[in-house]
Amino acid sequence: MEFFWYVVLMGILAVYLVLDGYDFGAGIIHLFFADTERDKKVITNSIGPFWDANEVWLIAAGGVLFFAFPTLYASSFSGFYLPLIMILWLLIFRAIGLEMRGQIHNHMWEAIWDKAFGIASLLLALFFGIALGNIVRGVNLGMVQNGVSTQEAHYFFLPLWNPTFSPQANELGIIDWFTLFLGIVSVVALTIHGANWIIYKTNSSLNEKLKKVVFALNIVLLILVCISLQIWHFIEPKPFHNFIENPILWVFPLMTFIGILGLFKVRSFKKDGQAFIFSTLFLVGGFASTAVSIFPNVLPSTNKVNPSLTIYNTAAHEYGLNAGLSWFFVALALVVVYFIIQYRVFSGKMDDIGYGEH
Repeated sequence: MEFFWYVVLMGILAVYLVLDGYDFGAGIIHLFFADTERDKKVITNSIGPFWDANEVWLIAAGGVLFFAFPTLYASSFSGFYLPLIMILWLLIFRAIGLEMRGQIHNHMWEAIWDKAFGIASLLLALFFGIALGNIVRGVNLGMVQNGVSTQEAHYFFLPLWNPTFSPQANELGIIDWFTLFLGIVSVVALTIHGANWIIYKTNSSLNEKLKKVVFALNIVLLILVCISLQIWHFIEPKPFHNFIENPILWVFPLMTFIGILGLFKVRSFKKDGQAFIFSTLFLVGGFASTAVSIFPNVLPSTNKVNPSLTIYNTAAHEYGLNAGLSWFFVALALVVVYFIIQYRVFSGKMDDIGYGEH
Protein backbone atom coordinates (compact mmCIF):
# COMPACT_ATOMS: atom_id res chain seq x y z
CA MET A 1 0.00 0.00 0.00
CA GLU A 2 2.90 2.36 0.65
CA PHE A 3 3.99 2.05 -2.97
CA PHE A 4 0.45 2.67 -4.24
CA TRP A 5 0.09 5.90 -2.27
CA TYR A 6 3.59 6.95 -3.31
CA VAL A 7 2.56 6.59 -6.98
CA VAL A 8 -0.63 8.55 -6.26
CA LEU A 9 1.37 11.33 -4.60
CA MET A 10 3.90 11.51 -7.43
CA GLY A 11 1.07 11.44 -9.97
CA ILE A 12 -0.70 14.36 -8.31
CA LEU A 13 2.55 16.35 -8.17
CA ALA A 14 3.22 15.60 -11.85
CA VAL A 15 -0.26 16.82 -12.79
CA TYR A 16 0.30 19.95 -10.71
CA LEU A 17 3.64 20.53 -12.41
CA VAL A 18 2.05 20.33 -15.87
CA LEU A 19 -1.08 22.35 -15.12
CA ASP A 20 0.12 25.07 -12.76
CA GLY A 21 3.45 24.95 -14.58
CA TYR A 22 1.90 26.54 -17.67
CA ASP A 23 0.38 29.19 -15.39
CA PHE A 24 3.83 30.06 -14.04
CA GLY A 25 5.25 30.06 -17.55
CA ALA A 26 2.46 32.30 -18.82
CA GLY A 27 3.22 34.71 -15.99
CA ILE A 28 6.89 34.80 -16.97
CA ILE A 29 5.95 35.44 -20.61
CA HIS A 30 3.59 38.17 -19.39
CA LEU A 31 6.47 39.76 -17.45
CA PHE A 32 9.07 39.79 -20.22
CA PHE A 33 7.31 39.63 -23.58
CA ALA A 34 3.85 41.21 -23.27
CA ASP A 35 4.42 44.80 -24.36
CA THR A 36 0.89 45.82 -25.37
CA GLU A 37 -2.37 45.78 -23.46
CA ARG A 38 -3.80 43.37 -26.04
CA ASP A 39 -0.96 40.89 -25.46
CA LYS A 40 -1.39 41.07 -21.69
CA LYS A 41 -5.12 40.50 -21.99
CA VAL A 42 -4.70 37.50 -24.28
CA ILE A 43 -2.22 35.86 -21.89
CA THR A 44 -4.48 36.28 -18.85
CA ASN A 45 -7.45 35.07 -20.92
CA SER A 46 -5.56 31.88 -21.77
CA ILE A 47 -5.14 30.88 -18.11
CA GLY A 48 -8.14 32.69 -16.58
CA PRO A 49 -10.60 29.79 -16.38
CA PHE A 50 -7.95 27.29 -15.27
CA TRP A 51 -5.37 28.72 -12.85
CA ASP A 52 -7.34 28.46 -9.62
CA ALA A 53 -8.43 24.88 -10.39
CA ASN A 54 -4.82 24.00 -11.22
CA GLU A 55 -3.65 25.14 -7.79
CA VAL A 56 -6.05 22.68 -6.14
CA TRP A 57 -3.67 19.89 -7.19
CA LEU A 58 -1.06 21.32 -4.79
CA ILE A 59 -3.59 21.18 -1.96
CA ALA A 60 -4.46 17.61 -2.97
CA ALA A 61 -0.78 16.66 -2.84
CA GLY A 62 -0.52 18.13 0.66
CA GLY A 63 -3.60 16.17 1.72
CA VAL A 64 -2.25 12.87 0.41
CA LEU A 65 1.12 13.58 2.05
CA PHE A 66 -0.59 14.26 5.39
CA PHE A 67 -2.77 11.16 5.10
CA ALA A 68 -0.36 8.59 3.69
CA PHE A 69 3.09 9.79 4.87
CA PRO A 70 2.52 11.77 8.08
CA THR A 71 6.13 11.54 9.27
CA LEU A 72 7.38 13.01 5.99
CA TYR A 73 4.68 15.68 6.21
CA ALA A 74 5.73 16.68 9.71
CA SER A 75 9.43 16.61 8.88
CA SER A 76 9.27 18.56 5.62
CA PHE A 77 6.74 21.17 6.71
CA SER A 78 8.83 22.08 9.76
CA GLY A 79 12.23 21.80 8.08
CA PHE A 80 11.23 23.76 4.98
CA TYR A 81 9.17 26.28 6.96
CA LEU A 82 10.85 29.40 5.54
CA PRO A 83 10.51 28.56 1.82
CA LEU A 84 6.98 27.24 2.34
CA ILE A 85 5.92 30.56 3.83
CA MET A 86 7.62 32.38 0.94
CA ILE A 87 5.83 30.16 -1.58
CA LEU A 88 2.53 30.84 0.18
CA TRP A 89 3.03 34.60 -0.11
CA LEU A 90 4.07 34.27 -3.75
CA LEU A 91 0.93 32.26 -4.52
CA ILE A 92 -1.12 34.98 -2.83
CA PHE A 93 0.53 37.80 -4.78
CA ARG A 94 0.21 35.90 -8.04
CA ALA A 95 -3.50 35.41 -7.43
CA ILE A 96 -4.28 38.95 -6.34
CA GLY A 97 -2.16 40.24 -9.23
CA LEU A 98 -4.69 38.62 -11.55
CA GLU A 99 -7.74 39.59 -9.52
CA MET A 100 -6.86 43.17 -8.51
CA ARG A 101 -5.54 44.42 -11.85
CA GLY A 102 -8.92 45.04 -13.39
CA GLN A 103 -10.52 46.66 -10.35
CA ILE A 104 -9.23 50.16 -11.17
CA HIS A 105 -8.47 51.36 -14.69
CA ASN A 106 -5.33 53.30 -13.93
CA HIS A 107 -1.97 52.79 -15.64
CA MET A 108 0.07 52.81 -12.41
CA TRP A 109 -2.37 50.46 -10.66
CA GLU A 110 -2.35 48.01 -13.56
CA ALA A 111 1.46 48.14 -13.85
CA ILE A 112 1.89 47.28 -10.15
CA TRP A 113 -0.31 44.21 -10.36
CA ASP A 114 1.19 43.15 -13.69
CA LYS A 115 4.60 43.09 -12.00
CA ALA A 116 3.19 41.27 -8.97
CA PHE A 117 1.74 38.57 -11.23
CA GLY A 118 4.87 38.21 -13.37
CA ILE A 119 7.50 38.36 -10.62
CA ALA A 120 5.54 35.98 -8.38
CA SER A 121 5.24 33.51 -11.27
CA LEU A 122 8.98 33.73 -11.94
CA LEU A 123 9.94 33.24 -8.29
CA LEU A 124 7.49 30.35 -7.87
CA ALA A 125 9.07 28.54 -10.83
CA LEU A 126 12.49 29.19 -9.28
CA PHE A 127 11.52 28.08 -5.77
CA PHE A 128 9.82 24.87 -6.89
CA GLY A 129 12.98 23.96 -8.79
CA ILE A 130 15.05 24.75 -5.70
CA ALA A 131 12.67 22.57 -3.65
CA LEU A 132 13.27 19.65 -6.01
CA GLY A 133 17.00 20.25 -5.65
CA ASN A 134 16.73 20.03 -1.86
CA ILE A 135 14.93 16.70 -2.09
CA VAL A 136 17.53 15.28 -4.46
CA ARG A 137 20.44 16.58 -2.39
CA GLY A 138 18.98 15.60 0.98
CA VAL A 139 19.05 17.28 4.37
CA ASN A 140 20.82 16.86 7.70
CA LEU A 141 18.19 14.71 9.40
CA GLY A 142 18.49 14.88 13.18
CA MET A 143 20.69 17.98 12.78
CA VAL A 144 23.83 15.94 13.46
CA GLN A 145 26.83 17.82 14.82
CA ASN A 146 30.18 16.11 15.42
CA GLY A 147 28.58 12.72 14.78
CA VAL A 148 25.78 13.20 17.34
CA SER A 149 22.10 13.92 16.68
CA THR A 150 20.91 17.06 18.41
CA GLN A 151 17.26 16.49 17.45
CA GLU A 152 14.88 13.64 16.67
CA ALA A 153 15.98 11.48 13.73
CA HIS A 154 13.38 12.88 11.31
CA TYR A 155 13.71 16.54 12.33
CA PHE A 156 15.72 19.21 10.52
CA PHE A 157 15.64 22.93 9.86
CA LEU A 158 17.36 24.81 7.04
CA PRO A 159 18.25 28.49 6.73
CA LEU A 160 17.83 30.06 3.31
CA TRP A 161 21.55 29.61 2.59
CA ASN A 162 24.83 28.74 4.28
CA PRO A 163 28.04 30.83 4.26
CA THR A 164 29.79 28.49 1.80
CA PHE A 165 26.83 28.21 -0.62
CA SER A 166 27.83 24.55 -0.95
CA PRO A 167 25.52 21.50 -1.24
CA GLN A 168 28.12 19.42 0.62
CA ALA A 169 28.54 21.59 3.71
CA ASN A 170 27.86 20.24 7.18
CA GLU A 171 25.25 22.94 7.78
CA LEU A 172 23.16 23.02 4.62
CA GLY A 173 21.04 25.86 3.34
CA ILE A 174 17.96 25.76 1.15
CA ILE A 175 19.73 27.71 -1.59
CA ASP A 176 23.18 26.57 -2.75
CA TRP A 177 24.79 26.33 -6.17
CA PHE A 178 23.21 22.92 -6.88
CA THR A 179 19.63 23.76 -5.84
CA LEU A 180 19.87 27.17 -7.53
CA PHE A 181 20.98 25.48 -10.74
CA LEU A 182 17.90 23.23 -10.68
CA GLY A 183 15.81 26.32 -9.97
CA ILE A 184 17.14 27.92 -13.15
CA VAL A 185 16.35 24.72 -15.10
CA SER A 186 12.81 24.95 -13.73
CA VAL A 187 12.41 28.59 -14.78
CA VAL A 188 13.57 27.86 -18.34
CA ALA A 189 11.43 24.72 -18.67
CA LEU A 190 8.26 26.36 -17.34
CA THR A 191 8.77 29.46 -19.48
CA ILE A 192 8.84 27.16 -22.52
CA HIS A 193 5.76 25.31 -21.23
CA GLY A 194 3.85 28.54 -20.64
CA ALA A 195 4.74 29.86 -24.07
CA ASN A 196 3.48 26.63 -25.63
CA TRP A 197 0.21 26.97 -23.72
CA ILE A 198 -0.29 30.53 -24.99
CA ILE A 199 0.43 29.36 -28.55
CA TYR A 200 -2.04 26.50 -28.09
CA LYS A 201 -4.90 28.51 -26.58
CA THR A 202 -4.65 31.84 -28.41
CA ASN A 203 -4.21 33.46 -31.79
CA SER A 204 -2.07 36.16 -30.23
CA SER A 205 0.23 38.33 -32.31
CA LEU A 206 2.89 37.08 -29.91
CA ASN A 207 2.66 33.49 -31.13
CA GLU A 208 5.26 33.66 -33.89
CA LYS A 209 7.63 35.47 -31.57
CA LEU A 210 7.00 32.89 -28.85
CA LYS A 211 7.89 30.05 -31.21
CA LYS A 212 11.29 31.65 -31.71
CA VAL A 213 11.62 32.13 -27.95
CA VAL A 214 10.77 28.46 -27.32
CA PHE A 215 13.35 27.34 -29.88
CA ALA A 216 16.08 29.53 -28.35
CA LEU A 217 15.22 28.59 -24.76
CA ASN A 218 15.11 24.92 -25.73
CA ILE A 219 18.78 25.10 -26.73
CA VAL A 220 19.51 26.59 -23.30
CA LEU A 221 17.39 23.89 -21.64
CA LEU A 222 19.20 21.06 -23.42
CA ILE A 223 22.56 22.46 -22.30
CA LEU A 224 21.32 22.87 -18.72
CA VAL A 225 19.95 19.31 -18.61
CA CYS A 226 23.25 17.88 -19.87
CA ILE A 227 25.16 19.88 -17.24
CA SER A 228 22.72 18.75 -14.52
CA LEU A 229 23.42 15.10 -15.38
CA GLN A 230 27.12 15.76 -14.79
CA ILE A 231 26.85 17.71 -11.55
CA TRP A 232 24.39 15.15 -10.15
CA HIS A 233 27.42 12.92 -9.54
CA PHE A 234 28.69 15.43 -6.99
CA ILE A 235 25.56 14.82 -4.94
CA GLU A 236 24.88 11.12 -5.60
CA PRO A 237 27.84 8.95 -6.70
CA LYS A 238 25.48 6.38 -8.26
CA PRO A 239 22.48 8.37 -9.52
CA PHE A 240 21.39 5.73 -12.06
CA HIS A 241 21.46 2.62 -9.88
CA ASN A 242 17.66 2.18 -9.93
CA PHE A 243 17.61 2.47 -13.72
CA ILE A 244 20.38 -0.12 -14.07
CA GLU A 245 18.59 -2.57 -11.77
CA ASN A 246 15.22 -2.02 -13.50
CA PRO A 247 15.81 -1.19 -17.19
CA ILE A 248 12.08 -0.56 -17.77
CA LEU A 249 12.54 2.68 -15.83
CA TRP A 250 14.60 4.15 -18.66
CA VAL A 251 11.24 5.01 -20.23
CA PHE A 252 11.17 8.16 -18.08
CA PRO A 253 14.53 9.61 -19.24
CA LEU A 254 13.46 8.62 -22.76
CA MET A 255 10.28 10.67 -22.35
CA THR A 256 12.38 13.58 -21.14
CA PHE A 257 14.64 13.62 -24.18
CA ILE A 258 11.80 12.96 -26.64
CA GLY A 259 10.11 16.02 -25.18
CA ILE A 260 13.13 18.28 -25.39
CA LEU A 261 14.16 17.11 -28.87
CA GLY A 262 10.61 17.42 -30.17
CA LEU A 263 10.51 21.07 -29.10
CA PHE A 264 13.16 21.92 -31.67
CA LYS A 265 10.41 21.50 -34.30
CA VAL A 266 8.20 24.12 -32.64
CA ARG A 267 8.43 26.49 -35.64
CA SER A 268 7.21 23.83 -38.09
CA PHE A 269 4.36 22.19 -36.16
CA LYS A 270 1.10 22.31 -38.10
CA LYS A 271 -1.07 22.14 -34.97
CA ASP A 272 -0.60 24.64 -32.15
CA GLY A 273 -1.02 22.02 -29.42
CA GLN A 274 1.86 19.79 -30.51
CA ALA A 275 4.57 21.83 -28.79
CA PHE A 276 2.57 21.76 -25.55
CA ILE A 277 2.50 17.95 -25.72
CA PHE A 278 6.29 17.83 -26.04
CA SER A 279 6.91 20.24 -23.15
CA THR A 280 4.50 18.13 -21.07
CA LEU A 281 6.50 15.02 -21.94
CA PHE A 282 9.68 16.76 -20.84
CA LEU A 283 8.24 17.90 -17.50
CA VAL A 284 6.62 14.57 -16.62
CA GLY A 285 9.62 12.54 -17.78
CA GLY A 286 12.09 14.75 -15.93
CA PHE A 287 10.08 14.76 -12.71
CA ALA A 288 9.52 10.99 -12.83
CA SER A 289 13.20 10.36 -13.56
CA THR A 290 14.17 12.41 -10.51
CA ALA A 291 11.72 10.56 -8.27
CA VAL A 292 12.88 7.17 -9.57
CA SER A 293 16.55 8.04 -9.07
CA ILE A 294 16.17 8.45 -5.29
CA PHE A 295 13.47 5.77 -4.73
CA PRO A 296 12.56 4.45 -2.16
CA ASN A 297 13.89 7.57 -0.45
CA VAL A 298 11.59 10.54 -0.29
CA LEU A 299 14.00 12.73 1.69
CA PRO A 300 17.62 11.51 1.76
CA SER A 301 19.77 11.98 4.84
CA THR A 302 23.14 13.66 4.30
CA ASN A 303 24.63 12.07 7.43
CA LYS A 304 25.37 8.47 8.34
CA VAL A 305 23.83 8.69 11.80
CA ASN A 306 20.16 8.85 10.87
CA PRO A 307 18.56 6.91 8.00
CA SER A 308 16.90 8.59 5.04
CA LEU A 309 13.14 9.02 5.08
CA THR A 310 11.57 6.46 2.76
CA ILE A 311 8.07 5.52 1.68
CA TYR A 312 8.22 2.72 4.25
CA ASN A 313 9.45 4.43 7.43
CA THR A 314 7.22 7.50 6.94
CA ALA A 315 3.96 5.79 5.95
CA ALA A 316 0.78 5.71 8.00
CA HIS A 317 -0.57 2.48 9.49
CA GLU A 318 -1.72 -0.17 7.02
CA TYR A 319 -5.33 0.10 8.21
CA GLY A 320 -5.47 3.81 7.43
CA LEU A 321 -3.91 3.36 4.00
CA ASN A 322 -6.45 0.67 3.13
CA ALA A 323 -9.38 2.69 4.48
CA GLY A 324 -8.46 5.63 2.27
CA LEU A 325 -8.40 3.51 -0.87
CA SER A 326 -12.14 3.52 -1.54
CA TRP A 327 -12.43 7.26 -0.94
CA PHE A 328 -9.56 7.87 -3.33
CA PHE A 329 -11.44 6.30 -6.25
CA VAL A 330 -14.55 8.34 -5.44
CA ALA A 331 -12.47 11.53 -5.42
CA LEU A 332 -10.68 10.51 -8.62
CA ALA A 333 -14.00 9.98 -10.43
CA LEU A 334 -15.26 13.43 -9.35
CA VAL A 335 -12.02 15.11 -10.43
CA VAL A 336 -12.05 13.41 -13.83
CA VAL A 337 -15.66 14.49 -14.45
CA TYR A 338 -14.86 18.06 -13.38
CA PHE A 339 -11.84 18.37 -15.65
CA ILE A 340 -13.64 16.86 -18.64
CA ILE A 341 -16.42 19.43 -18.25
CA GLN A 342 -14.00 22.31 -17.67
CA TYR A 343 -11.79 21.61 -20.66
CA ARG A 344 -14.77 20.97 -22.94
CA VAL A 345 -16.45 24.22 -21.94
CA PHE A 346 -13.23 26.15 -22.53
CA SER A 347 -11.95 24.21 -25.52
CA GLY A 348 -10.41 26.04 -28.45
CA LYS A 349 -8.88 29.50 -28.51
CA MET A 350 -9.40 31.83 -25.55
CA ASP A 351 -8.68 35.24 -27.12
CA ASP A 352 -12.24 36.53 -26.81
CA ILE A 353 -13.16 34.99 -23.46
CA GLY A 354 -12.25 37.79 -21.11
CA TYR A 355 -10.84 36.97 -17.70
CA GLY A 356 -13.61 37.37 -15.14
CA GLU A 357 -16.33 36.29 -17.58
CA HIS A 358 -16.16 32.59 -16.75
